[in-house]
Amino acid sequence: MRTQIRRLVVDSLKPRETSTIDLTKALCEVEGVNEVDLVVTEVDSRTETIKLTIRGSHVNYDGVMKIMSDHGATIRSVDEINVAKTPPPPSPK
Repeated sequence: MRTQIRRLVVDSLKPRETSTIDLTKALCEVEGVNEVDLVVTEVDSRTETIKLTIRGSHVNYDGVMKIMSDHGATIRSVDEINVAKTPPPPSPK
């Protein structure tokens, strides 16, 4: 059995000039990600604090971190995570 991340809730800080739409679309392109929700929780003159909920069959956390970094965002904390066991793929015969 392998374990896979199914849901990840992240508290993040991003520059105001980074588009929330571009960021969520890019995150949705990460391997294993099927859905991304973003809520802006705080705004100041230069940054926005956001809460991301990322769902999928096998969320690639390293891929999520790379996209966040590429868009100038930092992960402040992982507030929730859901991990499930999945059976290994069938072996070729």
